Amino acid sequence: MDELDRLEAMFRARPTELTIDQRREACDALARLYPTAADVSVAPVMANGVPAEWTFTSDAREDGVILYLHGGGFVWGSLGSHRHFVSELGRAAEMKTFALDYRRAPEFPFPDALDDAVNGYQYLLDRGMQLTVAGDSAGAGLAVAMLVRLRELDLPQPASTVLFSPWADMTIAAGSYARNAKRDPVLNRELMLFLAEQYLGDRPRDVPLASPVFADLHGIAPLNIFVGATEALLDDSIALARAATIADVRVRLEIWPKMFHFWPNYYQELKEGKQALDMAGAILRDAMLVK
Repeated sequence: MDELDRLEAMFRARPTELTIDQRREACDALARLYPTAADVSVAPVMANGVPAEWTFTSDAREDGVILYLHGGGFVWGSLGSHRHFVSELGRAAEMKTFALDYRRAPEFPFPDALDDAVNGYQYLLDRGMQLTVAGDSAGAGLAVAMLVRLRELDLPQPASTVLFSPWADMTIAAGSYARNAKRDPVLNRELMLFLAEQYLGDRPRDVPLASPVFADLHGIAPLNIFVGATEALLDDSIALARAATIADVRVRLEIWPKMFHFWPNYYQELKEGKQALDMAGAILRDAMLVK
């Protein structure tokens, strides 16, 4: 059994009937399964009322930062669960990272996470930081919604954005849910309907700042999208790339054969994960050089 088969088998073996608290605990347990490298410095901070943390290595440059928004369906995921990945993305980009612990649903539904993202971004702007943005899954969708909100507020856009497996359409109507139902070992329509309900409650599922495929994307930063071919969310990425292209936004869409949801997170054991991580880091590093 190769690395990819073993990881997919692990995902399929996970229990599905879990409470929100149990899922949060299981997600946070990733911090023990995938520890942060010993040479990474971690510094907690409050960013305009939002808990956050810096991570960086000795090679990180001083003139740029990656603002990172973690995934977890807006319901689980944390600074701890994603620290190993965020810090390695920073290493690949030779930049400091700034991860936000935005408020989670259902305790704090839309638009609280978006407000926290904007407040965290403003915190960095106020300190004269040159910014890039990255996120995965729900955090990637949140990143795009944040860019739209920044434009509405007449705040400067980041130099570039990297999105891993973005969840960008909460109507859960994409055709890839059915096409990849047997191929995706991580996500399914039932789970995503549940998460959308936690985040949006009784609001329409096509609210643009929750489902940015329906937003006016004119004037936002360039998007670099990484998505796996076996994902239920594949069509979210394709629709987001199309909407951005129509809005004259520069887009790079990377569809990786055989890859599952947010596969770069498993860079420690999956070669394609390390390749995608390094590519994303180079994109962010090059964006700062151009900036």
